Amino acid sequence: MEPLAERMRPRTLDDYVGQQHLVGQGAVLRKMIDAGRLSSFILWGPPGVGKTTLAQIVAGMLKVPFYTLSAVSSGVKDVRDVVERAQKSRFFGTGPSPILFIDEIHRFSKSQQDSLLGAVERGIVTLIGATTENPSFEVIRPLLSRCQLYVLQPLEAADLLKLLQRAIAQDVVLSEKHIELKETEALLRYSGGDARKLLNILELVVDAESTMQDIVVTNELVLSRLQQNPLAYDKDGEMHYDIISAFIKSIRGSDPDAALYWLARMIEGGEDPKFIARRLVISAAEDIGLANPNALLLANAAFDAVQKIGWPEGRIPLAEATVYLATSAKSNSAYLGVDAALAVVRQTGNLPVPLHLRNAPTKLMKDLGYSDGYLYPHDYPDHFVGQQYMPDQLAGHRLWQGQHNPAEEKLIQRMSACWGERK
Repeated sequence: MEPLAERMRPRTLDDYVGQQHLVGQGAVLRKMIDAGRLSSFILWGPPGVGKTTLAQIVAGMLKVPFYTLSAVSSGVKDVRDVVERAQKSRFFGTGPSPILFIDEIHRFSKSQQDSLLGAVERGIVTLIGATTENPSFEVIRPLLSRCQLYVLQPLEAADLLKLLQRAIAQDVVLSEKHIELKETEALLRYSGGDARKLLNILELVVDAESTMQDIVVTNELVLSRLQQNPLAYDKDGEMHYDIISAFIKSIRGSDPDAALYWLARMIEGGEDPKFIARRLVISAAEDIGLANPNALLLANAAFDAVQKIGWPEGRIPLAEATVYLATSAKSNSAYLGVDAALAVVRQTGNLPVPLHLRNAPTKLMKDLGYSDGYLYPHDYPDHFVGQQYMPDQLAGHRLWQGQHNPAEEKLIQRMSACWGERK
């Protein structure tokens, strides 16, 4: 018999749980389906939030042929074979394009993605890709530019509880028993917003009590079943998000031993080395920043080294970067600064650039006062002259706040010498 998660896979949007920003009334995917006009798109989100299910529902509602490939096991020849079959299925090029669903599209090589381009451009197939990784890193730009990107969120507690109640009431196996959800905290905590994992855990608990007709689900019962069979709900390293979170927090907390431990857990679990390297680059910018700008250079160098030397030697530059970042001074001033700036921009809109900062390549622009009054800093002592660079409405507004570490103290002192109390 199929696993519970497969038996409970929704067949219509009305049965689909979560992602209302995409499938709710008036939402973008719902509108496309209702209009019968589907454009290619990529679904980006964590495991178990309904990416594959959503693709199957879309194909079913539009009544078009549905082809699926896994980036893990498919090559360029498989892509070409599917494209050829899709082209033949359109009956002389008329009718809606078949849907080609590619799971884990981030694992497709450049040549595999290139082989898709022509078919997507000519409308031979409508591409739906699914990925747990940031597509801007792994999907080639020409393909990404031809697809809309939709972000799926982890399911909320209310969504997960709805799935549990539905499974207990409607599943052909579970509905034959009397199952009481007395406590659900452990179920929700260990599912991590992943519907598939949630149903796998529930099935594991029920199977362990298969001789009983009445089953009372408690936190203690869930924990005892998971301890007896810890891999039953964690297929293919789905603790991915928990472990990478512990890894980054260990670096942020300046604990190199813990950071190396979590790095080793990811290595042993078969995590993609490039995923680890990308997170190191993010951590170097977000958590270390101006306290030690060399951290970003080293993290980037580790990323390049992993790509050049491959695996398993790539673990060494990853470890070097991990220890360096964990033991480095920390600052998030740049991270806070850009978020503060974004908040101001969203609040104030498109404020005009002051005239003296505008470029004046034509006589008309000069006559209008563009660039008039601009002071060229290199013409002044220490290559600095005080003038207004912010829009008029934000003159004197501070966004970057230097933090107290040796590197930024020097920056603060320079800004104080240049701007005095203004900065």
